Amino acid sequence: MTLLVIDLGSSSVRTLLFDDGARLIEGAICSRKHDFETDHDGKAEAQADHLRALTEACLDDILTHPAAESVRAVGLASFAGNWLGVDAEGRACTPVLTYADTRGRSAITDLTRRLGGRLDAYHQATGCFIHPAYFPAQYAFMKEADSQSLRGMQRISDVGGYFYRQWFGRESPISYSLASWSGLLGTESTRWCFDFIRQLLGDDLLERLPDLGDFDACQVGLTDAYAGRWPQLRAVPFFLALGDGAVANLGSGAVDARHIALTIGTTSALRVVTRRATLPDGLWRYLVCQGMPLVGGATSEGGNVFQWAVEELGLDTASLNAHLSEARPDQHRLTVLPLIAGERSPGWQSDASGTIHGIRRSTSKLDIMQAQLEAVAIRLSMIFDQLKSEGSTVIAGGGALGSSPAWAQMIADAFNAPIQLLAEAEITARGVALLLRNRLDGTPLDADPPRISRVLRPNTEHVPIYETARARQIDLYQRLYG
Repeated sequence: MTLLVIDLGSSSVRTLLFDDGARLIEGAICSRKHDFETDHDGKAEAQADHLRALTEACLDDILTHPAAESVRAVGLASFAGNWLGVDAEGRACTPVLTYADTRGRSAITDLTRRLGGRLDAYHQATGCFIHPAYFPAQYAFMKEADSQSLRGMQRISDVGGYFYRQWFGRESPISYSLASWSGLLGTESTRWCFDFIRQLLGDDLLERLPDLGDFDACQVGLTDAYAGRWPQLRAVPFFLALGDGAVANLGSGAVDARHIALTIGTTSALRVVTRRATLPDGLWRYLVCQGMPLVGGATSEGGNVFQWAVEELGLDTASLNAHLSEARPDQHRLTVLPLIAGERSPGWQSDASGTIHGIRRSTSKLDIMQAQLEAVAIRLSMIFDQLKSEGSTVIAGGGALGSSPAWAQMIADAFNAPIQLLAEAEITARGVALLLRNRLDGTPLDADPPRISRVLRPNTEHVPIYETARARQIDLYQRLYG
C-alpha cells in the first residue's frame, strides 16, 4: 500500500509516494516551481487557482507511477501562514496572503493600541505576535487597501482547504495545525479566540471563520469530474492540510522534547515538540496536531539570503565553498543584519530590513557572502539558547544547508553544540507520511528514525569569535531598532 503526499512549499509544489514504511519510493516524485508575487512595498502573495493548477498537474503526473495504483491515503503539507477569502460559490475572491507579506506593518500601531495592556496575554493565548506575518495585520491591511475583495468574502480559507473545496465540492474545516499559524486560535484550547478577534478586527470577521478540526477530519468522495480524472483516489481519504514546518519536525526525527529540529530552506526555523506553561518572549507556539504543541522561532532569512547573495554578487558556489572552507570566522569584520525579508524571531520588528556595517576598500564579494551566512547562524543561535535544555540534540536539514557544507559548520560553532545532519532529503513530506501511518496503523512516530549523514562538532577556537560577532550584531540591532 502507498501513501501519497502533496508538499506545497514556498517555491515549489511536489507530489510524492511513500511505502508503508514511510520510505520514499524510487522515482515517485513530481514537481512544479512557483514564486510568490512580490514588490518593493512588501507584497508576497500567490494566486490560489495558479497554485491549484500546479498541484493538479503534479497529481496527474504522480498517478502514472505504478505504485499509485494502491494509494491508501493522501496527506497535504502547505507553507504555513497562508489565507485567502472565498465567496459564496467557493471561488477565490482575494489573493493568497503569505507569512512573507510585510505590508501589514502599517496596521501594527493601531492593532497594538487596540490590545492595550493585553499584548502578553495575546501572545500566551495564541502563541503568536502582532506582526505582519500573521492574519490580524494582513487582514487589517486588506480592509484598508482592497476592501472591494473582502466585501464579497463569505469565508476565510487556507489554501489546502480551498483545494479541497474544488475537489470535493464542499467546505472542509481548517486543521488546528494551519489555524495555529493565524494568530487567531487558542493553541491550548484549540478554539478561536473570539474575544481577541473582536478586540482586534471587529465582529464582522466572526461569521467568516472556517470550522476547525484535527488533521484526520478526512475528506472522502471526489466530485465526478475529479473522480474521473483521478480514479485511483475516488474513495481515498484526504487528510486536512498541515503546516510544513510542523511536519518537518516529525520528518527530522524531532518528535519529543529531547530533540530540536533545525530547518533551513527558503527561511529558517528551530522547533521542539514540548509543552511549556509560559511561552518565552520572542518564541511562538504552533500545533502539529491536537495534543502536540510545537515551540520555537522562525526567521525570515535562510536560503533566500544565500540565493540573494549568490545572484546579486555574481558568485559561483564552487569558489564560494572553497573560500568558506578555509576562511577564518569573522575575518571580514563586517556586522550584518541579514533581514532582507523582514524579521520574525527573535525580535519581531515589523519594519526591520537588511543591514551591512563596516564595509572598507578591502571588503570583497566573498567577505560579504561569508558575513551574511555567519549572520544567519548567529541569529539562529539566539533562538537555540531559548530552546535548549541539558541533553538536547539538534537535528538539521533543509535544502539550503546542502548548498554550502561550510554553513552547517558555522551553525555548530555559533550554537557551541553538535549538529546532526540529516541524510533524508524530503523531511516535510516524510513527516506527513509518518503522521498518516501513525493515524492509520498506530505506528509510533519514532519507530523509524531518520538517517544521519554526519555529526558536526563545534570548533572550540571558533566559539569565542562567534560570541564576539554576536555581541556586535546585537549592538547594531539595538542601535537601529531599540
